[in-house]
Amino acid sequence: MATRLFDPRSLRWKVAALVALACCAVAAVIGVLVHRAADRSSERAGRELAAAQLAAAEKEYSLTGNRPAFADLRTAADLPAPLAKSVADLRTPEAYALWYDVKAPNWYWLWAAAPVGDDQVIVVRTDMSAQVRSLQLLDRSMVKAALAALLVVVPVAALVAERTNRRLSRGSRTARRIADGDLDARIGTRGRARDEITEISVAVDAMAGALQARLAAEKRFTADVAHELRTPLMGLVTAAGLLPEDDEAAGLVRTQVLTLRVLVEDLLEVSRLDAGAERARVDEVPLGELVAHAAAQAGQTEQAEQTGQTGGGTRLRLEAPAVVPTDPRRVERIVTNLVANAHRHGAPPVEVTVTGARITVRDHGPGFPDDLLADGPQRFRTGAAERGRGHGLGLTIAVGHAAVLGAALTFTNAPDGGAVATLDLARPPATTDHGDT
Repeated sequence: MATRLFDPRSLRWKVAALVALACCAVAAVIGVLVHRAADRSSERAGRELAAAQLAAAEKEYSLTGNRPAFADLRTAADLPAPLAKSVADLRTPEAYALWYDVKAPNWYWLWAAAPVGDDQVIVVRTDMSAQVRSLQLLDRSMVKAALAALLVVVPVAALVAERTNRRLSRGSRTARRIADGDLDARIGTRGRARDEITEISVAVDAMAGALQARLAAEKRFTADVAHELRTPLMGLVTAAGLLPEDDEAAGLVRTQVLTLRVLVEDLLEVSRLDAGAERARVDEVPLGELVAHAAAQAGQTEQAEQTGQTGGGTRLRLEAPAVVPTDPRRVERIVTNLVANAHRHGAPPVEVTVTGARITVRDHGPGFPDDLLADGPQRFRTGAAERGRGHGLGLTIAVGHAAVLGAALTFTNAPDGGAVATLDLARPPATTDHGDT
């Protein structure tokens, strides 16, 4: 939580940085304007003071013929070059020349000069250091005020943005829960805010409700169809059993009826898993024996012991198999479906490995399609054409039973080719029921 709080990529700090940048920009603009205004005012006051002193010096010199104490009499050659040039450029007797002598950091003089006779120039100098220091003090004061304002504004902006950040975080968490299958999750609209975030929350909640309703209708339809088909299907199975054994057409009918029966039973099993009514019946189970039996049911199995002996279409390798608390019927169903899927859609040899409480089923075919790896198994969709045709219920049922067991069932592709399904039974089922399932 602390890491997220101080994450610079968080919206709260982006908003705070934007507010700080805006405050700095405003402070800079205001500072420049105030500095220029104060500088012009100080320079204007200095010019007026220098002009008044020069006029007083000229008046006293014209009345007494003596140099005033606060003025100098110099020749044009004794004047600083910029001031001498300004004096030479004067066109009227009433005019005077000004020169701002700046030698940073502490020498600021405003010179005023006017000719008073043949090659005589009366000069007064006004010390502008006090005005310059006042201007510098004003600049420092404005910088300190801007920093103090930032110390207040940035935390306030972060706190104000925190509410928006929490609302967005709640929305993203809810969206992830919906994506993970929790269709009852809702963002909700807290408070009286009626802004864009509220509109997004309402839209996401409406989308989740519509999706939940559609999936519920789909599940009801699947269950209803399976139940409706079960009765006539039993009649077909009975009728197919009365057909002659040596008739090729009768054999084809029996095969198709059996396939249809398996499909309907799978649909009924999916509907029960979708309803969430399934509970695990937990017993202490020797995993090696259970997997060997399940693999034998799924296809022709030639067991390979720890020596690594191979042969047949399915190879079983036991590496210190554990005794785990689990539901043996569901584990057997999962392994049977995984092995059957590997035989049906992959390529031999199919390898089944039991390591502790982990079961791995691998084939050497083209591997799982990308959409299955990204989104998980989907009913009535097998993915890549190179993995053969099917109704896609086997892996869906396996995932459903793994969820009931609280186990982790993952699907990957081996680096050297082939699909790999891993069932990890290290965690016991979260909810157990010793009643019938």
